[in-house]
Amino acid sequence: HLKEAIKSYLDNKDLAYTDYGAFKLDVCDYPEYAYKVANAIVIEECDRGILISSTGIGMCITSNKIKNIHAVLANDVQTAKLSRLYNDVNVLCLGGKLINDKNALEIVDIWINTSFEGGRHQRRVDLITKLTGL
Repeated sequence: HLKEAIKSYLDNKDLAYTDYGAFKLDVCDYPEYAYKVANAIVIEECDRGILISSTGIGMCITSNKIKNIHAVLANDVQTAKLSRLYNDVNVLCLGGKLINDKNALEIVDIWINTSFEGGRHQRRVDLITKLTGL
């Protein structure tokens, strides 16, 4: 249900998005969805993605193993904001069992509306890429 709340928020803000699933509340293999979203960013179908699972942990791990993806698990507004400002994070992972809808929407709002600062932070993002090959 958190995904639907976020989609309503995006609709209300007139922000375009693609829903890559899951489309049922059944247990699913979350790495497949993390890969779909991360790959959509890599092939430039979209600029950023939001992933939701019970904890968001596995989604974050999976996403960060894909070249040019920098994912964060953010269960608070400050982490979401700083992940954009300092790390140019392009995937936001949320734990649906860890945060309520109100907090999740605040996190999404700040994450969407915060831009990368660049400067000294760009050097560090570049160094992450250089050191990891990702």
